[in-house]
Amino acid sequence: MSSLSRLRQLLRERSVKVGDFTLASGRRSRYYIDARLTTMCGEGQVLVGEVCWQVIEEAGWKADFVGGMTLGADPVAYAIANHATRQGRRLDAFTVRKQPKGHGTGRQIEGGLPAGARVVVVDDTVTTGGSLLAAVEVVARRGAAVAGVLALVDRQEGGGERVAEAGYDYRAVLTGTDLR
Repeated sequence: MSSLSRLRQLLRERSVKVGDFTLASGRRSRYYIDARLTTMCGEGQVLVGEVCWQVIEEAGWKADFVGGMTLGADPVAYAIANHATRQGRRLDAFTVRKQPKGHGTGRQIEGGLPAGARVVVVDDTVTTGGSLLAAVEVVARRGAAVAGVLALVDRQEGGGERVAEAGYDYRAVLTGTDLR
């Protein structure tokens, strides 16, 4: 079984719930994808890192950093950075806070992202694209260049199109249709 097939299977088993849900966007849905149940398990980390790294490589995105809005993007970014390192390629992770810290350095981005860095912005699940675009905005204010935007799962509710319309090269590993 390919890594992509196993990742799809694992997401179906662990992360897809059927019922009546209110999403972060406020929209109602008959299914919910709690991708963290997959991205935070050991096998999921290995698969997410490998499969997402393949997408980044195939897209030709040359990046120094990978990350996105906490909390959904965190395990995805860490898995990709880990896999890239094991492939002999330096790719560090970063985390974007929803708000700057109210103490200490007051940072909104953790992980040492320097101005001028090339980044891939990631998220676990995209519905409206709001979290991805918010992370892109914070990264751009920091002076980093966005090489690409990657979602582990695109629910196919307009978020991916919204990111692409904003001018970013957008890819999704899987779609909501793939998981139902």
